[in-house]
Amino acid sequence: MLQEKPNLIPSLLDILFRVDDKISPRATWVFEFMCNEDITIIAPYLDTFTANIKNVHLDSAVRPIAKICEFLAKAYTSKTDNYIKLILTETHKERIIETCFDYMINDEKIAPKAYSMNTLFLLGKEYDWVHPELALILERDFHLQSSGFKARARHILKKIKK
Repeated sequence: MLQEKPNLIPSLLDILFRVDDKISPRATWVFEFMCNEDITIIAPYLDTFTANIKNVHLDSAVRPIAKICEFLAKAYTSKTDNYIKLILTETHKERIIETCFDYMINDEKIAPKAYSMNTLFLLGKEYDWVHPELALILERDFHLQSSGFKARARHILKKIKK
């Protein structure tokens, strides 16, 4: 319905960013699905999205937010030209990086950390300080984390060292 009526997206985002409301995660799931289908749907709302993602804290809402950040990073660093490359500003990227680092250092589940690792790796190609910070966090937390975290961390660390 929202894909057919994109004028409803501001209402969805309003629900999504009611971060203490139990319905908020459902809005994040819908928005993640929409962004997975077509990441450019987020374009008119990038300012709102990136300004508010740091406030999302419910576990079931954090994962889709981290995934959307990864979608944005993948589109931005893609070898093929796309609209996200044209409209993702320094401010947007800085907000995404900040949020992903927060997910990495806070007590989040493995999925948001895994998506954040990848996002930080991708955006870190443009910001020379990101990869060293990410590597430091991955190496510091390596022995404390799950096998899923360790596998993804090994993969990202290998890419960073190339």
